[in-house]
Amino acid sequence: MKTQNQKAWFFVLPVLLLVAFNALIPMMTVVNYSVQETFGNNLFFWQGLDWFQNLMRSERFHAALGRQFMFTGLILLIEIPLGVAIAMSMPRKGFWVSVCLVTMALPMLIPWNVVGAMWNIFTLPDIGLMGYFLNHVMGIPYDMTQNVFAAWVTIIVMDVWHWTSLVVLLSYAGLVSIPEAYYQAAKIDGASNFAVFRFIQLPKMKNVLTIAVLLRFIDSFNIYTEPFVLTGGGPGNSTTLLSIDLVKIALGQFDLGPAAAMSLIYFAITLLVSWLFFTLMTKDDAR
Repeated sequence: MKTQNQKAWFFVLPVLLLVAFNALIPMMTVVNYSVQETFGNNLFFWQGLDWFQNLMRSERFHAALGRQFMFTGLILLIEIPLGVAIAMSMPRKGFWVSVCLVTMALPMLIPWNVVGAMWNIFTLPDIGLMGYFLNHVMGIPYDMTQNVFAAWVTIIVMDVWHWTSLVVLLSYAGLVSIPEAYYQAAKIDGASNFAVFRFIQLPKMKNVLTIAVLLRFIDSFNIYTEPFVLTGGGPGNSTTLLSIDLVKIALGQFDLGPAAAMSLIYFAITLLVSWLFFTLMTKDDAR
């Protein structure tokens, strides 16, 4: 009888311990805060599920969640098709391949807080290059600090500039992995460019596009630094996304119980929607 060697678990154990320390222990702390109330001095009082019930009835929470879904939906609708289109227009051979890849990767190398600060200065109405050009050259009234539409356009354009590159690089990797024989067969059959995209390129990019959608959903749904540095959630609360509102409750108001309950709901929504995306995009593979 052949015996199994279990020594490999010793190599996995450090990873499990690291994950437990960085994820499970903080998660249990959040769960503990979400069912209790504290007034400082390390004194806690049992609160039960009251914080969750209050959040479900809170108009503030629903408004912030709606803004978060709207932001993420717009990001996905813009960045996924745009990233695929840019990837398809990039060269596949020669010197310009490296130039295009490096250029595409540059925005992702900039830290998030620097991106927010950079776009804040860039879009100032009087001294920012974009703000001055729109207001004084084009004659378009633009002030993201006062106009809700301008603030939303600015944070959307900022995120598209920062993260479309990720979709481009993933899509390009899927495109270059397609064997040349597929294109030769399509050319012999007289297939149009759209037919090549529909029946050859898009199916071959399906796996990388699934990764791109999941990554962009998770990142955009949990975005905080860039819009906070850029608009601070304003004007008013128009760009106060769920992540920004959560930080305001936790650190600004120091309401740890409601903040913990909101973070757990936030986490559950992220997991649920990510699972739905993954299930829908891979259901054909499961068959």
